[in-house]
Amino acid sequence: MERMIIAGVDRSARSRAAADWAAREALLRGLPLRVVHVSPSRGPDPAEQWPYRPETVADRVVAELTERHQVLSAQGVTRGGAPVPCLRAQAGHAELLVIGLRGEGGHAGVAVGSTASALASEYARPVVLVPGTSAGRWRPSRADGVILGIDARDPADGPVGFAFETARLRGARLHAVHCWTLPTRAARSPFPVLEEDRAAWEDDEVQALSDALRPWRGKYPDVDVLEDVRLLPPAEALAHTSGNAELVVTGRGATALELLRHSQCPVAVVPA
Repeated sequence: MERMIIAGVDRSARSRAAADWAAREALLRGLPLRVVHVSPSRGPDPAEQWPYRPETVADRVVAELTERHQVLSAQGVTRGGAPVPCLRAQAGHAELLVIGLRGEGGHAGVAVGSTASALASEYARPVVLVPGTSAGRWRPSRADGVILGIDARDPADGPVGFAFETARLRGARLHAVHCWTLPTRAARSPFPVLEEDRAAWEDDEVQALSDALRPWRGKYPDVDVLEDVRLLPPAEALAHTSGNAELVVTGRGATALELLRHSQCPVAVVPA
């Protein structure tokens, strides 16, 4: 099956921002881009078709992208049905599926749309969720090209390998963030934690992270890695560091869904 990147789009500016991210990623990886628009089978009312008909959405986005990125190889595809199963079927074994955090039907108070949430939870391949126009603070070439959220005690090969390969392609630093908590007895104790105990526990976590990353450093010797151990909830730590990054990579689960609501840059959710 042909390797490619899939971008799911609708008529919103947010989805076009996601498609542009997908186009730049396709160029970086030397892959073609397929732009997919899923329209409800019954079709919208004529009054809802403005500013263009559903069947032209994908082709219009492709035209915008190829005008902006003239060496991009891209095609538009339109399908009818429910977005999540249609995008899963179209993506198949694609290298990446890229969508916006919210679509045209999203409400102003909802940070993550239902399609994005479902794909981040269920899709069997890497999916990148891109903040829309409200995330205009994001800029390429930040100090941390790629941030990896990693559990050093139980590292998942999928997210770790994806993060290292993505950092290699970008020639960027990989910032590996491992979060830990105080031992249960210390957390429940009414007395303050002794500084020497805290330091000893943190040293153990630092060593665990170093051990988890060692084989990957050997596989990717050209990737500059910053190892970072934090006494914070994972989603909070990753959201904080995302302000200085191009991409955050994490595994599926509650941390990913919480992070999507607060990240300041695109998030890649990668199955283990």
